[in-house]
Amino acid sequence: MAAADHTQTLKDLEQTLTSIEAVVDVDKLRQEIDELSEQAAAPDLWSDQERAQKVTQRLSYLQGELRKVQGLRQRLEDLQVLFELAEAENDAETLAEAERELAALTRDVNEMEVRTLLNGEYDAREALVTIRAEAGGVDAADFAQMLLRMYTRWAERHGYPVEIYDTSYAEEAGIKSVTFAVKAPYAYGTLSVEQGTHRLVRISPFDNQGRRQTSFAGVEVIPVVEQTDDIEIPEDEIRIDVYRSSGPGGQGVNTTDSAVRITHLPTGIVVSCQNERSQLQNKATAMAVLKAKLLERKRQEEQAKIDALKGDGGGSWGNQMRSYVLHPYQMVKDLRTEHETGNTAAVLDGEIDDFIEAGIRWRRKQQQQQQATRA
Repeated sequence: MAAADHTQTLKDLEQTLTSIEAVVDVDKLRQEIDELSEQAAAPDLWSDQERAQKVTQRLSYLQGELRKVQGLRQRLEDLQVLFELAEAENDAETLAEAERELAALTRDVNEMEVRTLLNGEYDAREALVTIRAEAGGVDAADFAQMLLRMYTRWAERHGYPVEIYDTSYAEEAGIKSVTFAVKAPYAYGTLSVEQGTHRLVRISPFDNQGRRQTSFAGVEVIPVVEQTDDIEIPEDEIRIDVYRSSGPGGQGVNTTDSAVRITHLPTGIVVSCQNERSQLQNKATAMAVLKAKLLERKRQEEQAKIDALKGDGGGSWGNQMRSYVLHPYQMVKDLRTEHETGNTAAVLDGEIDDFIEAGIRWRRKQQQQQQATRA
């Protein structure tokens, strides 16, 4: 890389990082860390375990964010010195090392920049994800299970805890539906761009004639409800059924009726939970999922009213959002952003950060265009 090239790249990184620091508001971040540190040091903190967990988790997250920003700034300063040293001594080995670090730093700064684009009302929350098999029979059920693995592998790569609340298994193979939580800050804002219909094209392993099959699975992503959310559910508006948890092929996995299904009668929304041993725990988790779905429904209704008043057609970008082609060629392509890759195995193994980043940037651009049109 020529000196002029890396000089301009370093200037661009400097501008981007300064913008990130302004959005993150490092001074405010430090202030909140100091306040939470005082709360965490209080001798009676653990008298309220739920509050204590929130305080310590929030403190750990903010400290991590501050370390990231400070680390990026330090790496940029060190890299500038490294390039100066390489050029002053005309050292090819040091220059190669500097160029490798420049590529790595550019990637990490871009990743941090994407985080700053997550400024929606619920973006900072944890996520509730539901995957459903749609058209395509047993292939669709198998595809739904492939997507479940893709997202759980993605979460593992980032160290994000995943808790599966309910799984409805298909008879022959795969799953009819699954609901799980990704318990990490900004999981909702990050994964919300994954919402929509995913399409798989491949030679069906379930077709004895080896024909090509197209199948579909739907992904729904909603934010987890917090205590500050005003969601009241009168008891006479719900029906609660208990049943025995089941595994693949309908096999019973629990000898007691601990699984819980809650039906919200006014809307017809049905949620289930069977991951806990206790019926009481399953009921509490199912109620939390129901509240999250009602909160999202309320948000969508309010947005629809705003769009109608502003003359927005409300066309959803979510439907038919990504294609996974395994035959006759290998390609995964996002139909909104045009981002694509031929490494289908890596994507299905959870390497979807490039697709998520492209989706977040695309969504931000769409929002800016809409705002400009309405202005």
